[in-house]
Amino acid sequence: MADPAAPLQPPDRPAYRLKRLLLGPPLVTERIRREKLGNPAALGVLASDCISSTAYGSEEMLRVLVPVIGVAAFSLILPVTGAILLVLLLVTLCYSDVVMIYTRAGGSYVVARENFGPDIAQIASVALLVDYIVTVAVQVSAGTNAIISFAHLVGGTWTGIDHLQLPLSALVILILAYGNLRGLREAGRVFMVPAYLFIVAVGLMLVVGVVRGLTGRLPHADVHAAGAVPLGTSGSGWLYGASLFIVLRSFANGGSSLTGLEAISNSVSVFRDPKGHNARRTLITMSCILGTLVLGVSALAHFTHAIPYRDGTPTVLAQEAHLVFGNGVVGALGLAFVQLATALILYTGANTPFTGFPFLASFVAEDRFLPRQLTRRGHRLAFSNGIIALAVVALALLVVTEANVDRLVALYAIGVFTAFTMAGAGLTAYHLRRREPGRSWKVAVNLTTAAVSAAVVLIFGITKFTEGAWLVVVVFPLGVWALIRINREYRAEAAALEAVPRPGDDVPRWRRHVVFVLADTIDLATVKALRYAHELRPDEVRAVHFMVDESHARRLMARWEATAGVTVALEVVACPDRRLRHAVMELAARTTEDGQTALTLLVPRRTYTSPLGKLLHRGTAESLARVLEHLPGVAVTILPFAVSLAARESEATE
Repeated sequence: MADPAAPLQPPDRPAYRLKRLLLGPPLVTERIRREKLGNPAALGVLASDCISSTAYGSEEMLRVLVPVIGVAAFSLILPVTGAILLVLLLVTLCYSDVVMIYTRAGGSYVVARENFGPDIAQIASVALLVDYIVTVAVQVSAGTNAIISFAHLVGGTWTGIDHLQLPLSALVILILAYGNLRGLREAGRVFMVPAYLFIVAVGLMLVVGVVRGLTGRLPHADVHAAGAVPLGTSGSGWLYGASLFIVLRSFANGGSSLTGLEAISNSVSVFRDPKGHNARRTLITMSCILGTLVLGVSALAHFTHAIPYRDGTPTVLAQEAHLVFGNGVVGALGLAFVQLATALILYTGANTPFTGFPFLASFVAEDRFLPRQLTRRGHRLAFSNGIIALAVVALALLVVTEANVDRLVALYAIGVFTAFTMAGAGLTAYHLRRREPGRSWKVAVNLTTAAVSAAVVLIFGITKFTEGAWLVVVVFPLGVWALIRINREYRAEAAALEAVPRPGDDVPRWRRHVVFVLADTIDLATVKALRYAHELRPDEVRAVHFMVDESHARRLMARWEATAGVTVALEVVACPDRRLRHAVMELAARTTEDGQTALTLLVPRRTYTSPLGKLLHRGTAESLARVLEHLPGVAVTILPFAVSLAARESEATE
């Protein structure tokens, strides 16, 4: 039996009960300080995107080189990889500086904002937001490729398995969104395992590959296999002056290996204290692992001639694992281990944007360049609106590109290298304004990072323009314009709301206050509104019915006269054209046209908790309020009346 002295608690809505069932009990805001990640968990959660690019970075280089220069591509891949590792070193040094100076979420966005102003910083925010969206699509598509590659290498060409690419990738995005909606700590525990599993698997493959290579037992792939990318001839490639262009295109494709480096700087706030030091240690560890794995995979491709396939499967990494571990039971187990670990880290690598995107979006929204809804934490302390928005847009991109990794990579690196450029340029400006030990070294590193990253953006934009990069080139200025437009709207609203009269200022002095109660029927909701009208102590209270149906109006007038306790007369206003809102506005305008009369319009709103009740009744209170909100001297008050609750109380007394 309920305690009558206990405070009345509103019943949980069905939607909330479903949310609690799916996501678990809500977390109180005070727990947010405990929802932090230690370095091992942070490496697994935030580095998965970066480290997992090992699975396709080298392959994307070969995809450009092989059709032009043929077998010579397997020699050229190592110098191109070396150039990418040099960029990796520069970016790591730059971002080690970023995480020590800026310990809030935001990364290159906050660097650009603090050093160049909020408007220019939107270039960085658009770059990162676009990169996060594309990252989700690329990672899950590549993860599905890993699974399909395993099926091809073990069981041959399985009929219909390639058609699973899109639905399986879409399912993974939904699972990742659900996992992150449950909260940060749960995501950390689940998503840190695949990162370490992948490092062990690829590390084992590289060690076995080195041993087999030293003993002369490392086989070659069949570069003429059915479905493989056709081999070009090195002579024709160099003869037609294609050398520089294809090297630049290969370098641009390989730049996808560095995506994800910025994730740690965008999520410094999820680290435990001291945030900066912990973030820097994790960043350096992540970069060392990435460099080792990328170099190892490229070196194996050089020795084994693992070749890309036109439809993306089997992948270069899968072929390397198959060649290194060989045939038989042990070989199949080794291949399965690598491919399972690859699929898992690629899928969970798509989780990094689900951590970084909501933090960054909330930070940009705090600066009023994105909708404020993105600053709100949800049921489990995650930025739920940001997670849902990311999942929806990534799913749309996946459908448009049919989950094709090669098509998605064309949209990939421009965003992240633009962010690298903004971070390097911002830190250069930061250090130039300060006199500090080692300033010259820091300026040189960050300026070089900015210059090299800008060059990569230019290379990627030119060499991949016709393959889809044009879309990103178009989206960037439109995105920056949209964010600045949102900010302008917020600032205009703030300026309007702040222009309130101060004590002593000239303010209108109403000589008369009138209250109108809109009455469509005589019931408990109307009686409640009439009682409330008297509590306002106005000069006059009037009940008004707008006559749309004459017979209904006559019945209402008769019931009104017969109802005991109702002392306010009913005024009927003809509305022959049935334009109710127009008639209400005309009456309000006539009442207040003298400039000395204030009008309060009370609108009873009957609320229904059951879906059937909501379906059977339409509400007009909000639409009337919107019509009158621009009239001076008019205030609209909506009085809710819970019909379902009144019905239950009535049944209980019978």
